[in-house]
Amino acid sequence: MTITLELKPETEAQAVEQAEARGISVEDFIESVIEENLNGEVGGAFAETASLEEWTREFQEWVDSHEYITAPPADDSRESIYREREDSQL
Repeated sequence: MTITLELKPETEAQAVEQAEARGISVEDFIESVIEENLNGEVGGAFAETASLEEWTREFQEWVDSHEYITAPPADDSRESIYREREDSQL
C-alpha cells in the first residue's frame, strides 16, 4: 500500500533526524513508527530516540509542573536545640 503524507516541516525534520540516527531511510522509520504504534510498543520509544533538546524540554516541563514550597529556614542553633532542656533546669 502506498500512502502520501503532508508533514509539518518540524515533523519532517524530526523524522529525518531520527531516521539518520538509526541509519535507515525516512520511509522505513515512519513505517516502523506506525507499526510500533499499532502493536502498542511505544513505551520505550522516547528514551531510545529523544534528542538532548527533547530530554531538556520534558525535564523542564516536569520541574515546572511541581509547586515550589517555601519553608522557613531551619533553626538549628544551639539555643533552639537545648532550649527545652535549659528551661526545665531553671
